[in-house]
Amino acid sequence: MEELKISTLYRESERSIAFPYLKNYTYPWEVLSSIKSIIGEIGKTLSREEFDEISPEVWVAKSACIAPTACIEPPCIICEDAQVRHGAFIRGAAIVGRGAVVGNSVELKNCILFDGVEVPHFNYVGDSILGYKAHMGAGAVTSNVKSDRSYIAVHCNGKTVETGCRKFGAMLGDHVEVGCNSVLNPGTVIGRYTNVYPLSSVRGYVPTESIYKSQNSIVKKR
Repeated sequence: MEELKISTLYRESERSIAFPYLKNYTYPWEVLSSIKSIIGEIGKTLSREEFDEISPEVWVAKSACIAPTACIEPPCIICEDAQVRHGAFIRGAAIVGRGAVVGNSVELKNCILFDGVEVPHFNYVGDSILGYKAHMGAGAVTSNVKSDRSYIAVHCNGKTVETGCRKFGAMLGDHVEVGCNSVLNPGTVIGRYTNVYPLSSVRGYVPTESIYKSQNSIVKKR
């Protein structure tokens, strides 16, 4: 299904250090089990003039700003000019893109943040990929495990796509805006340039250039 493919969701191909690896996959959730190994491969290529390996398998660009109270566990790459603010918890297998913001009390786990992504306040992002300049409002979170721990499927245009994943949060296309205190349920895929209203509970596929008001009210942007 074209709507769900990496090539459709992430058009800003140069906007992630991981993109040369992502393009080897068809659907973004196929990448989730490989993020750790991708970080290891990229880490071997990073310039020592631009990156410091501050602890084993934690590479931080010299131009990045890391708060002293942030906790960063391996493997992880923090790219140029990124900000990791006070109380942030990066608990492994995360790539934070150039100029991205990981804010206070934000938790990241097994995810890729493209360049310019902002998760600035009280967000949880797990088993997810956030496209170029995607933004999650305060308190917005990805829910990455179903209550019964069963495999997660993506529901798109009346069809069901089995992912084979038990952990799968959300795939946000480029320039997606998620409103404050929204929950992106397991298997959520949001198309490029789409806005999600605050306090939303989102599941399944949301088309590109849309406004998500509720599950029964998704309108095309004018």
